[in-house]
Amino acid sequence: MAARYAAAMSLPHDPAELARLTRRMVELRQEHRDLDTVIERFAADIQADELALKRLKKRKLQLKDQITWIESALIPDEPA
Repeated sequence: MAARYAAAMSLPHDPAELARLTRRMVELRQEHRDLDTVIERFAADIQADELALKRLKKRKLQLKDQITWIESALIPDEPA
């Protein structure tokens, strides 16, 4: 019960905040797609810097986590 209450308290109710989160999610998704392209090119290059490739993949995972967090914040909980 406490977890459900805490989750409900974290949902943004301000329309401006909802719009900001939505815009941010769109930006993050675009960056995530762009990284896909860069990672594919790096992976195809035999002489690609492995450390740079790992950093790009890590950034992509961070973006995915942020996108997931925003999506969950934008979707209201359904009552049981």
